[in-house]
Amino acid sequence: MSSTGPKKGLLEVFKFGCYVFFPISMDGFFGNNPDNLEMIMHRKTYVVYPEESEPFPFPEEIREMIKKKRAIAAAA
Repeated sequence: MSSTGPKKGLLEVFKFGCYVFFPISMDGFFGNNPDNLEMIMHRKTYVVYPEESEPFPFPEEIREMIKKKRAIAAAA
């Protein structure tokens, strides 16, 4: 027990239990239930992802584009 008395020791054990149990229980409640997770995600719309754009071209395509631009520039 604690040096300040047995009641203080029980309080510390209770606080430690709360510190450990609360995050685990919240993770279990919100993380394992997809309905709760969707509800929270739809309620908080501050995260807006950009629309998908075209993928970047492959290096070979980039080289071809450069060759075409150089050919156009040389012809002009």
